Amino acid sequence: MAMGARRERARIAAACRAGAHLPYLWLLTDSARRFDVAAAIGRLPAGGGVVVRHTDDRARRDLAKRLQPLCRARRLWLLIAGDWRLAAALRANGVHAPEAMIRRGLPPGLRLWLRTRNGRLTAAAHSEIALRRAARARADAVMVGPVLPTASHPDRAPLGRVRFAALARAASRPAIALGGIGPDTMRQLNGIGCWGAAGVGFAGRAIRT
Repeated sequence: MAMGARRERARIAAACRAGAHLPYLWLLTDSARRFDVAAAIGRLPAGGGVVVRHTDDRARRDLAKRLQPLCRARRLWLLIAGDWRLAAALRANGVHAPEAMIRRGLPPGLRLWLRTRNGRLTAAAHSEIALRRAARARADAVMVGPVLPTASHPDRAPLGRVRFAALARAASRPAIALGGIGPDTMRQLNGIGCWGAAGVGFAGRAIRT
């Protein structure tokens, strides 16, 4: 990673509450895109993060149970998308809130768990309105995207570098670039104000930072 990008991340961290403790690289699971999740986790650097976002309840539970010891052994954050009860049962690091959950308002049980267990919260955000809602929910970071064309949502137009940079500047939380991010596209994130990167494409090959 270029020195300029490192300085940029440090500047963002100083301005945001969540700051420097956040993982920089996040691996997202995807029920529609099959890959060896355990092998992909093995390629993440220590201190990275994993978001289990399978939508099927049973599949999400089974996968999260399988990944929890792997994440602990490699000192990776484990977040469960939209399911705070499963996150609490597994003693995961936190919850990733889809944009719809933020729009409706966090469930009281989730708010209590975050407060009493020091749980972490990331939120999906694709607009300035969503960024403001995530800030009111006290999210530690926002995942903004898709930045680039992505196989996970082929019908969704990517934000592009310019629009993402504008949203990152408007965010009061660290902005994590999401969508189309992989070993071949990481360099495109330099200079657009992102704190980190999240994607399914990390599963393909070793990640270099």
